[in-house]
Amino acid sequence: MPAGPHLRDIHLPPPAGWWPLAPGWWILIGIALLLLTWLAWRGYRRRLPRRRWQAASRELDALQAAHAADHDNAAFAAGVSQLLRRAACLRHPASVGLRGRAWHAAMRDLSGRKEPAPVLLTLEEAMYRPSATLDVAEVASAARQWLRHVLMQGGRHA
Repeated sequence: MPAGPHLRDIHLPPPAGWWPLAPGWWILIGIALLLLTWLAWRGYRRRLPRRRWQAASRELDALQAAHAADHDNAAFAAGVSQLLRRAACLRHPASVGLRGRAWHAAMRDLSGRKEPAPVLLTLEEAMYRPSATLDVAEVASAARQWLRHVLMQGGRHA
C-alpha cells in the first residue's frame, strides 16, 4: 500500500497582537475617560466657590491697604460697593442695575433673608461724598461676612 501524500508539519498561526484593541476595550476606555472628565468637572465646581471667596477677600484686603495709604473714604466705598455688586451678579445677574431700595432688597435676598449690616446700606451715599465719615474696619468686616455667605453658597440663584 502506498503511503499517502507527503504532508507538511502543522504550523500554528502567529499569536494575536495587542493592537488594534478589541471593541470591548474601546468601550472601556471611553467609559473611563467620561468618568475622569466628570470627576474633574465635579472637583472644579466644588472648589469654585472657595476660590471666588478667596479672590474677593484678597480684593477687600487690597482696598483696605489702599485706604490706609490715601485715606479716601469715597474710593474705598466705591470699591467695596463694586465688589459687592460683582459678587451679587454671580448669583443674581439682574441685580447689576439695581439702586436704592431694590439693591438693598437684593442684598437681603442673597444673604439668606436677613438684613445686611446697616453700614453696607450706606455705601451708595458714601461713595459720592468726599467728606463722608466711614468706619473702614466695620465696613470691611460686614462686607467680608456678606461676601462669604453669598460666595460660599455656590451655584446660581436664578
